[in-house]
Amino acid sequence: MDTGLSRIELTGLTGHSGWPDYSTAKFFRSGLIWLPVSLAAAVAVWMLLSGYPNNVAESAGNIAESEPVVLATGPAVEPVPSQAPDTASNDISPMPGSPEAVTPEQPPPVNGLKIASQSWRRGGLGSIALITFTLHNTNDYAVKDIQIACAFNRRDGSHLTDRARVIPDTVNMKSRKTFARLHVGFVNVNAHKAKCSLVSASHI
Repeated sequence: MDTGLSRIELTGLTGHSGWPDYSTAKFFRSGLIWLPVSLAAAVAVWMLLSGYPNNVAESAGNIAESEPVVLATGPAVEPVPSQAPDTASNDISPMPGSPEAVTPEQPPPVNGLKIASQSWRRGGLGSIALITFTLHNTNDYAVKDIQIACAFNRRDGSHLTDRARVIPDTVNMKSRKTFARLHVGFVNVNAHKAKCSLVSASHI
C-alpha cells in the first residue's frame, strides 16, 4: 500500500512540476516571434508621425537640384581662326641692331673728294717732288687723313716711279682747299710729268 501511494504521488508531482516548464518555453518562443513585428510597426508609426517621407522627398529634391543638368548636345565644333591678313606685323619696324635692321652701306668718303687742279715742281736740288693741288669735298661731312698717290713718268710717257702721302689736314663739308708745294718724296731726275689721285680719306 505504501508503495502504490508513493508511486502515485511521485508520478503526480512529477507531472505537475513539468507543466510550468513547458508553458514558459512556449511563451518565450511566441514572444520572440512577435518582437520583430512589434518593432517594425513601431518604426512605421514613428516615420508617419515625424514626416520622414517628406524629409526623404525634400532631400531627394535637393540632391536633384544640386546636381548639374547634362544636356545632350552634338559634337563640339572648334572655332575656325580668322584668316585676316597680319598687317600689324608688317607695320612694326625692326629694332636697331637686329639682323632685320640692315642699314644701307654708305659710300666711302673718298668718293666725295675730287682734285680740281694740280701741278708739280722740283725742289731740293731737283730730287724732291713738290705737288700743288686743290681738293674739292662734295660730302655732307668733313674729312681728314687724305691719302694721295702720285705717278711720275719720263718725257716719252713711260712710267718711272710712284710716291704716296697722307695729308692730316681737315677739309670741311661742301668746300675746297688748296695744298701748295706739298712734299711727296724723292723722285728720279728723269721724271718729267706727275699725276696724283686720291686713295682714301676718313670721315669726321
